[in-house]
Amino acid sequence: MTLHLPTLLLLDICVLALLGALMLHAWRRSENEATLGWMAGMLLLASLGTLVVSLRGIGMDSLSIVLGQALLRLAAGFGWTAMRVFAGRRPCWPAIVGGALLWALLCLWPHFMSSLPWRVTIVTLLTVLYSVMAAWELWRARRQLQAAILPAVALSLMHALFCASLLLVDSGQAIERVWSGLDDSFVTWRLLEAFLFAIGIAFVTLAMVRERAEVRLRAVANCDPLTGIGNRRAFMASAEALLADCRRTERPAALLLCDLDHFKLVNDRHGHAMGDAALIGFGRVLSQSIRQSDVCGRIGGEEFACLLPDANAAQAELVAERIRLECSELMPDPALCFSVSIGVAEVAQAGYELPRLLALADQALYRAKANGRNRVEHYAAQPLPA
Repeated sequence: MTLHLPTLLLLDICVLALLGALMLHAWRRSENEATLGWMAGMLLLASLGTLVVSLRGIGMDSLSIVLGQALLRLAAGFGWTAMRVFAGRRPCWPAIVGGALLWALLCLWPHFMSSLPWRVTIVTLLTVLYSVMAAWELWRARRQLQAAILPAVALSLMHALFCASLLLVDSGQAIERVWSGLDDSFVTWRLLEAFLFAIGIAFVTLAMVRERAEVRLRAVANCDPLTGIGNRRAFMASAEALLADCRRTERPAALLLCDLDHFKLVNDRHGHAMGDAALIGFGRVLSQSIRQSDVCGRIGGEEFACLLPDANAAQAELVAERIRLECSELMPDPALCFSVSIGVAEVAQAGYELPRLLALADQALYRAKANGRNRVEHYAAQPLPA
């Protein structure tokens, strides 16, 4: 298949500029997500660099060689930085402009400027280096990133591999034949690969940014903004799933229902700031007192719940007692009367239905309140105090 080089150059320039403009718009609309800004810079610089490179052969060869390739190396630096910033690291300006500066300095050497194989080798090696660095930035942070990074890693490595393979089949002769008007198939395929890579990396970058934003939005939607632990919706969903798993594997489970004592009095006497501090402190106590496999959340104003899989009544009461004791140490001022009452229920009594488990734990909590507060009560099928 024969590709028309001037047409491909024009298409490459226009598409890169359009992608850059769209990425710039996405960056401004996404509350300045830095990854999109760097990717927009890469695409726009690549468009400008390709335009300058295409001027070769019309009396502007030196400008095309020096400035055009410098812009393309700078674009590669921007592309690497987009992945670096997405991975949570700061831009490194010396490395960003290093490729372009190295190219410009080498172009001051007459022997380098007169050697097409040397120029092709340096350009290719810089492209490979930036592409491998971009893939490495994502891979090294893969456990922390909240998005699928494999498409971007694969694209970057495939681009590096394609460029590296050029050194095995071309040392500049193919490019020389292009500018001599003898052959254009080699460079057109190289342009086509760069064109497809730019489209692909722009698409997967947008996908990664969007996926991470959605994950963060879901986390915010399921998090209690004051205490930082799960809210009622998050707790109910997680607890239902955990109970279903316990039912399937026939494992025990227990529920703790916690209510801060005299909380309204704390707010009335000491202000809502002190009440918020109490809630935040208790949320911290609760999250630090349970295992990673447990689920906790703030399900009401001063009411918290915790589901403990693989725990019987005795084990659950030990956890509840530990929470109660640590809660009493949150506020050293006795005037605050800060304590917690906890009701405990287990699936042996309620079954694996969360509403039933909550209802029984609520009855146990009511008994704890009726018996003087600041205590742990286990559900028992007996009349409640009048």
